[in-house]
Amino acid sequence: MWHLNLGHPDIDLIVPGMAGTTKPFACSYDRAVPETLAALGCSVALTTYQAGKVIFISPAAGGGLVQLTRTFKKAMGLAYSTGRMALACEEEVIRFAGSKSLASHYPNKPDTYDTLFMPRVTFHTGPVDLHDLAFDQSGVLHGVITAFSCLATIGTDHNFNPYWRPPYISSIASGDRCHLNGLAMDKGLPKYVTAFGTGDMPKSWRSTIPGSGVLMDVSTNEILASRLAMPHSPRIHEDRLYLLLSATGEVVEVDRRTGAIRPIIRLNGFVRGLSLHKDHLFVGLSSIRKDSSSFGTLGSNIANAHAGLAIIDLRSGRELGRIHYQASVEEIYDVHVLPDLLRPNILNTLSRDHLNGLSTPEQTFWAPRPTSNRRP
Repeated sequence: MWHLNLGHPDIDLIVPGMAGTTKPFACSYDRAVPETLAALGCSVALTTYQAGKVIFISPAAGGGLVQLTRTFKKAMGLAYSTGRMALACEEEVIRFAGSKSLASHYPNKPDTYDTLFMPRVTFHTGPVDLHDLAFDQSGVLHGVITAFSCLATIGTDHNFNPYWRPPYISSIASGDRCHLNGLAMDKGLPKYVTAFGTGDMPKSWRSTIPGSGVLMDVSTNEILASRLAMPHSPRIHEDRLYLLLSATGEVVEVDRRTGAIRPIIRLNGFVRGLSLHKDHLFVGLSSIRKDSSSFGTLGSNIANAHAGLAIIDLRSGRELGRIHYQASVEEIYDVHVLPDLLRPNILNTLSRDHLNGLSTPEQTFWAPRPTSNRRP
């Protein structure tokens, strides 16, 4: 087991600790983790709403891992498509554009990153508890609006534009009636969603978990699988449907015709956040808040687990390696593989850096930093 204690410039917030304490965002990892990322030629992006971060994990050139963290308030669902990214935050969705040219000339670290995700548009959604987020085939953003139990597109004229709700939900209204949370896209269109229950009253799912979850087909309004243990993160990969059963720590495949469940592996932890790349699954792991009434019924193997990331060989169903956070990160929401990116970076809107990176369809520029706030 290798260890990563972060005190390098990639981390944008360093909280000083007492002598002998673990540094913020320190983690341990199995040797297979950087080896697998290097072999696949990819990085992994994690979101953690508890810590308020987007975390990029990349293989280091000389072996080991490089970790980059950026602060975003209540970072939740992450959408990714080549060259673009979007992030659901507490009351907004931020859309980013990746730029190789701005990355290579980034004033803070030139010739270090292979792309730089720059914030370009902010959609003000308000407090709608947006969970999973995805681009469709036309580049339109679709999100799971958990507070209003619906799917919606995210645009410029309204906070959100509802277009689908489960048939057991009587109207578009606030109250988080069924804890709709996960969204799977198929051929660029919304196809499956997950929810914790089928009630139509505010927070009705809280009295029925952990075994009342459902997987639904958006196109037919049918429940494909039921009595699921807190389902999250449905994903389609090579025409197969995968799902996480958070309350039991299971990664499963679902037969898209019959709804039959085929277990792949059971992990020691609350699983949430799934991404698939080639023959590998990347699974987020969370620890459970000790004061949480909703999760108090979970088994000790789930409740006492640590946050991190597990990599699974899909061909054998065997766990290859794991990242284990020792500090700062307790809950992971989303996981996304970033193919062909070995050292990505992302800027938030908390400093002026993102304003100084200028781009047109043909060129990019870094504006000089002002030396004074005084006008001539």
